[in-house]
Amino acid sequence: MKKILSIIAFLFLLSSNCIAADLLVFSGAGLIKPMEELKINFEKSHSIVIDIHYGSSGEIFAGVAAGQPCDVLIPGAEKYTDDALKNGWVLENTVTKMVLHIPVIAVPKGNPAKIKGLMDLTRPNVRVAIGDPKAPAIGRVAKQILIRGGIWEKVKSNISVYAPTVNQLLIYAALSQVDAAIIWGDLVTWAEGKGKLEIIPIEKEYNIIKTIPTAICTGALHKNTAIQFNEYITSPEGMKIWEKWGFEPCAE
Repeated sequence: MKKILSIIAFLFLLSSNCIAADLLVFSGAGLIKPMEELKINFEKSHSIVIDIHYGSSGEIFAGVAAGQPCDVLIPGAEKYTDDALKNGWVLENTVTKMVLHIPVIAVPKGNPAKIKGLMDLTRPNVRVAIGDPKAPAIGRVAKQILIRGGIWEKVKSNISVYAPTVNQLLIYAALSQVDAAIIWGDLVTWAEGKGKLEIIPIEKEYNIIKTIPTAICTGALHKNTAIQFNEYITSPEGMKIWEKWGFEPCAE
């Protein structure tokens, strides 16, 4: 019920705010730092107003599925764009892979629980936070990583919170409310975590690196502007901003 109410609230905000905008973008909440900078630059250079709605990948996907006005869809993982493409909600020739999302283990400064790797999350009394597997992309990925490592059931008993967004996972770890949280590595550039976190890499054999794509929606109300925005955020100039905020460009 809580999830349904949050989606209804999200859709209400969309319908009440989107009318005056020249471009409507749905973006994963974990992308807010680079997206806000990209938005400001594009608004200034094109003299337009961009409305970006941030939410978990599940929420923004639900918005598109419900037929809410959206010009550009930028979820936190490629799976959501793939599913939108299968349903005919985005234009295939506009789907562009941009940057990588690399999961890491974030621990409070000083690493009080002495976490050294994924297997340490199974130790008794270790407080773990992950994203809700049905909401942010990092939640789904975290569960897959733990299953791949064969430790999902053991870690599950240590999970003290399932966060609705990756942003909240960052705060839990930074404020020492948990001993470890699985987040995206790029979040360590955020001011909220600077000087408050340490990062433990996830072993390569278990980690699942995701790709952040962008795509123009089939029912885009501002298609020409959407094309220009897509070109900008994937351009060399746009990539510098992504890299500034800790994202690694896709190889292709």
